[in-house]
Amino acid sequence: MALINFLASSTGRIVRIVAGAALVVLGLAVVGGTGGIILAVVGLVPLLAGLFDFCVFAPLFGMPFGGKDIRSRP
Repeated sequence: MALINFLASSTGRIVRIVAGAALVVLGLAVVGGTGGIILAVVGLVPLLAGLFDFCVFAPLFGMPFGGKDIRSRP
């Protein structure tokens, strides 16, 4: 899967970290209230996935959970 391979790449990790951080900031600083907290919690998923090098969607497509394992596949 090209999408999973991209998400596991260095560029994909950076995109997930930036997008996750943007969602957290947007939720807490702009939206506020309950909706903002929910948006911030949702933003933590891609942020942490990028920081800790795992892909939450990969197992849905029969691929390993860890980014290093995905990148080592032929």
